[in-house]
Amino acid sequence: MSKQHRDVSLSRRTFCAGSVSLAALGPLGITACGGGSPSAQSPQGSASTPPPAPVTQARTFTHPGLLHTEADFARMRAKVAAGAQPWLDGWNKLLRTGHSNLDASPRPLQTVIRGGDGSNFGQLFIDVARSYQLAVRWKVTGDTAFADKAVEFLDAWSSTLTTVTGNSDRFLAAGIYGYQFANAAEIMRTYSGWAAADFARFQNMMLTVFYPLNHEFLITHNGSEITNFWANWDLCNMACMLAIGVLCDRQDVYDEAASYFLTGRGNGASSQMVPFVHPGYLGQWQESSRDQGHSTLGIGLAGAFCEMAWNQGDDFYGYDNNRFLAGAEYVAKANLSDASGNRYYLSMPFDTLVNRQGTGTAIAGGPLPHLRPVWEMIYHHYVNRLGLAAPFCAQMTAMMRPEGDGGGGDQLGVGTLTFSRDPLTANAAPSGLTARLVGGNVELSWWGTATASSYTVLRSPVAGGPYTTVAAGISGLLTYTDSGMEPGPYYYAVTAQTPTGNSAPSKEARVATAVVPHTVLQFSESQGTTVSDSSGNAHDGTLMNGAQWTQGRQGNAVLLDGVDDYIALPAKLVSDLADFTIALWVFWDGGSNWSRIFDLGSGPTHYMFLTPKAEDGSMRFAINLMNGWGDQALTTAALPTGQWVHVAVTLSGTTGTMYVNGSAVATNTAMTHAPFRMRSTTQNWIGRSQYPRDPYFKGKIDDFRIYNGALSAAQVAALAT
Repeated sequence: MSKQHRDVSLSRRTFCAGSVSLAALGPLGITACGGGSPSAQSPQGSASTPPPAPVTQARTFTHPGLLHTEADFARMRAKVAAGAQPWLDGWNKLLRTGHSNLDASPRPLQTVIRGGDGSNFGQLFIDVARSYQLAVRWKVTGDTAFADKAVEFLDAWSSTLTTVTGNSDRFLAAGIYGYQFANAAEIMRTYSGWAAADFARFQNMMLTVFYPLNHEFLITHNGSEITNFWANWDLCNMACMLAIGVLCDRQDVYDEAASYFLTGRGNGASSQMVPFVHPGYLGQWQESSRDQGHSTLGIGLAGAFCEMAWNQGDDFYGYDNNRFLAGAEYVAKANLSDASGNRYYLSMPFDTLVNRQGTGTAIAGGPLPHLRPVWEMIYHHYVNRLGLAAPFCAQMTAMMRPEGDGGGGDQLGVGTLTFSRDPLTANAAPSGLTARLVGGNVELSWWGTATASSYTVLRSPVAGGPYTTVAAGISGLLTYTDSGMEPGPYYYAVTAQTPTGNSAPSKEARVATAVVPHTVLQFSESQGTTVSDSSGNAHDGTLMNGAQWTQGRQGNAVLLDGVDDYIALPAKLVSDLADFTIALWVFWDGGSNWSRIFDLGSGPTHYMFLTPKAEDGSMRFAINLMNGWGDQALTTAALPTGQWVHVAVTLSGTTGTMYVNGSAVATNTAMTHAPFRMRSTTQNWIGRSQYPRDPYFKGKIDDFRIYNGALSAAQVAALAT
């Protein structure tokens, strides 16, 4: 790792999947957007939301510290002076863009319009590109003529621009050109020739013209249903907000964007921009069924967001086991062909994606590859900064090198000069190994190392080994399925074969191949609020809001009043489950549709629930990863009232089965949304819904069980006796 980041393990903030928003989140927060119909053609000016009032800051930002730090510029200067490649080619490309010359003059506008009549936004993005490229040219050469010209552009706009407007595209203008403009100014803040008052005026423009639109979009999504807008819309506004936070030393604004990345409901938040991660860590991108132009744009925007945060000490690149890298590799591969010219996208995994825009059933093809200069930043972070393998990003980077002008204003470009890094000299071990029971077999995935030629999978029945070699010479997609073992726990590790020999083994991943209890709540208590988990896994439940102990089917049960009682279960309860069983006894007193027997999730974005009666009159189990669109479900007749009924749901591979009183009543062979795909759920409830308007469950619950693995029909029948 470079000297600049040698202390990352000690100082860089990392975020686990399912973690709450940043502890220092300011007063703006993030709320779920409301419903309503799209109003894409409703022109407006700058958002009515006022800029945030100054608040006391708890952190000190690094400056310059958006896409580039002072250490980055030192590297560029040294490499260009030495004639080193690919930096020299990147430098020469910068000189040929036509945007870094001294012969242009600013063309500021009081009102910028994108979308609808009178669009004039080209004047803005061209001048943004000029100010940025002039700033980079100054930092590399030290020639203040370029600094003065960059400042001329920044001052002209900050003393003129008052409004960004148009149809819904105004939010794209505010997001894309806003984060880019902030980057130019962040570089120039180090120039002694930029007057403090002029810099302050530029900061004020960012806070009063750009930020309100960013904030408004993430809160309201232009008055539309939240999935009406694809990932890019959120991502550009998040990037601008994050950049403004740094530029203006506003932690509250920065944290608003960072919080949205972690827990936001829109399609640009981490779990929605990559809704599904397939074996081998191919992360299906949210816009992949739309087209590759928008998919690659999303990669560039998300990459910029992660890079800016990285330079402030926050590792969103690595969040949720490198979820963004999984998405970048997926999009890169979709744009490439194998050695025989066969398009990869035709055989890549794809889960049906459903949102307000419709249903996507496959990766969109069309003119490929879509060439967009965004790959150097991503490749050099994961491969040369961290030592991970990113083979498809590497191919896209090589195809685009040297990256030139952003073209059309969608990105800043010139990444070969600005982001290239020397590779690490040490060989890293494989990382991020996961092992899951899927269809009765063990499915492994891991992240490779940049210098590896192949990988070996190791297995042991004992933690720490000794290991047996299960498979060797694995290359290509980094996944392996192990089968045929006796029931029991197993421990896996992976090593990489590198030019200097075998790497150290990865961290172990444990998996149980037998169907074993995961959570067992027998409700045998008679007082207090704790429901003890007798599985030994410490998944105790908690009675909430006055839920009562009562006579159960055998022994005690819990009585829920249908008003506000429920049972809270621990966070991350099912994050390790692929194949599973959930079984329990239910005594339903009846009531309104959509009450929940159980609902495990993280709000309306990710959940799996069982309701005794849905709107269509059926008992329904469903799992959802897409903001309530595209349930994968099992249904049968509504749960009978006034009697004890045993209900169970199993999943083995992609086959889900529902049982009532020990008999199978529904099967679905296309259930790909296993519980682990919901990530680390934060709201796991018995008797309460993820949707606040749904009624609470009224009745009794007894003997709630979760198993790792799918029970057989005979085993379910035995539970129901």
